[in-house]
Amino acid sequence: MIHGIEVTLYEKKQTGADPFGAPEVSETPVTVQNVLVGEPSTEDMVSDIQLFGRRLAYTLALPKGDDHDWNDVTVSFFGQKFRTYGGVTQGIDRLVPLAWNRKVKVERIE
Repeated sequence: MIHGIEVTLYEKKQTGADPFGAPEVSETPVTVQNVLVGEPSTEDMVSDIQLFGRRLAYTLALPKGDDHDWNDVTVSFFGQKFRTYGGVTQGIDRLVPLAWNRKVKVERIE
């Protein structure tokens, strides 16, 4: 049986505003279980550099029923930190046979 890994998602929450009115945001770590980590193909890596100007490191498959916001957030796994980009792609639950129905791309951050 296929099992994913534990990924730490840093949820963003607005905590106030600075003197110029820009939002101040804090990040709270949340553990998400059963996330699949996939290695991208060379074609995907090249097209993402050309389209987004970002270097695709992995594609994450998110478990069905997960309701976290995965848009432009920091995640960590394998002892490294990554940033999601490009939005979340979702399939139709009843047509996807396994436990994962959404995907998001991540790039490594230093």
